[in-house]
Amino acid sequence: MPITFCRSLPFAALALAAATVPGYALEVTRSADIAAPPAKVWQTIGEFCGIGDWHPAIEKCALSDKDGMKVRTLSLKGGGTIKEEQVSRDDKVMSYTYTILESPLPVSDYKSTLSVAPAGSGSKVTWTGTFNAKGAPDTVATDAVQGIYDSGLKALGDKAK
Repeated sequence: MPITFCRSLPFAALALAAATVPGYALEVTRSADIAAPPAKVWQTIGEFCGIGDWHPAIEKCALSDKDGMKVRTLSLKGGGTIKEEQVSRDDKVMSYTYTILESPLPVSDYKSTLSVAPAGSGSKVTWTGTFNAKGAPDTVATDAVQGIYDSGLKALGDKAK
């Protein structure tokens, strides 16, 4: 067997494996600069159910526990609920990651991270999500997530003033 063929075999196997692993089709990242120290911003958004205090689409947030994981049930203004599970949290780096368990949103396999970092004399809040569209075109799913992130970050910025 020629040496070049043997060397290319691992790369071909890696490419084939990558093609068979289900991936996320879509990703949305939104950021906002907040004129408040990171610790203060994290105090506002860091509690998993704290989103009920700052996101304008949330009527209320109820926290529960499922197999040792925090689960929040968000009651939306105008009706509907979203159930989300916190899958990781790091208070030192001011970040948490969650998944959607149940939702009327046109997404599936949704995983998101909300984080706070120092930026100049204030903070930068970054909200990133990966997901697949469900029952709607990719643009509709992406627009829905962008709208959630944008309205939440705007409200957070207004609250910090």
